[in-house]
Amino acid sequence: MEATLLVVLAASSLAAAGAVQFGAQQQAAAVKVHQHAAAAALASLLAGSLLIAIGMVLDQVDRRVPVGLLSALIIAASVPGALAGLRNSNRGLRSRRSFEAIAHAVFAGCAAVAIVTTIGIVFSMLAETVRFFERVSIGEFLFGLEWSPQIAIRADQAGASGKFGVIPLLAGTMLISAIAMIIATPLGIVVAIYLSEFANPNLRRRLKPALEYLAGIPTVVYGFFAVVVLNPWLRDIGGASGFEISSETALASGLMIAALILPFIISLSDDAMFVVPDDLRAGSFGMGATRYETAMQIVVPAAMPGIVSSILLALSRAVGETMIVVMAAGLAANLTVNPLESVTTVTVQIVALLTGDQEFDDPKTLAAFGLGLLLFMITLLLNFIALQAIRKYQERYE
Repeated sequence: MEATLLVVLAASSLAAAGAVQFGAQQQAAAVKVHQHAAAAALASLLAGSLLIAIGMVLDQVDRRVPVGLLSALIIAASVPGALAGLRNSNRGLRSRRSFEAIAHAVFAGCAAVAIVTTIGIVFSMLAETVRFFERVSIGEFLFGLEWSPQIAIRADQAGASGKFGVIPLLAGTMLISAIAMIIATPLGIVVAIYLSEFANPNLRRRLKPALEYLAGIPTVVYGFFAVVVLNPWLRDIGGASGFEISSETALASGLMIAALILPFIISLSDDAMFVVPDDLRAGSFGMGATRYETAMQIVVPAAMPGIVSSILLALSRAVGETMIVVMAAGLAANLTVNPLESVTTVTVQIVALLTGDQEFDDPKTLAAFGLGLLLFMITLLLNFIALQAIRKYQERYE
């Protein structure tokens, strides 16, 4: 069976070479494209069938034929055909140009999918948001200081008219994101500088993948750690110090999100600094600069576009986090800047509004689309700022 397998593999090589040669000859003879393809396929089929039959006969009739000898004979027979086929190949073949055009169309279509999907998402949210603003004024939504979307079924029930002020949600989102970024940004950049400029290469190869593994930890694990360990620990510290700390805090949520986004900042910043040309480092060392001065005054500024991108990517990740906030910070829409109190975010409220059986004619449900569109605009603004920062530093260091 080993000989048969080798013959089959070699037959494929020889048949392909024969098809290339036959195709080149047919193209030179101005044969039509479909005739050229059919003739090449027939030549491949005949050559492959013939060699497979020979191999089966040799394998069944005379098992004493050495496999090495059979392999050498097949390779010797295949090489001339392959060389002849390559020599007679024509780069101007029409099928080559047709394939390039098809590949270009496929790639362009794949690129357009992202744009079309984004436009579709925006229009779907926009249509529902318009319906929401028919029931709730834009001024109340954007500048209201209370968020209580519960609407009673009957007019005599408490809370018959909901409150849809988004300011408490934005304040909670910014508070938690600020805590996370204040902790993760300097720590991530310092670790990235160490890995890129100071760490031993063997240590870097081991330490960087270990840090990147943190990005694969499910966010519910971070939230569970905050509920079981971090929040009780903060509450005990507050009780011992005379401070009243809530059982769910923005500080615990911010700390866990900082741990979540730290691998993004470290990995992307390290990659940006690692690809800085060594000529810049060599020139700095030649001027008498130390390794620290080279890292801080040469490498970091040159890698600033990548560092800024990593920071803004981490910020977008922090703004969009949901599970950690639900478990660690709660659902209370408190308008506060105290990190020791419970707050909520835009993403958490979107999930809460769309959970369960909801009527899409209810302002409570339609509010989720208004929040979604607002969050989309915030993310778009962050991306615009990132592009402007990258262009600024690229113009400076190109």
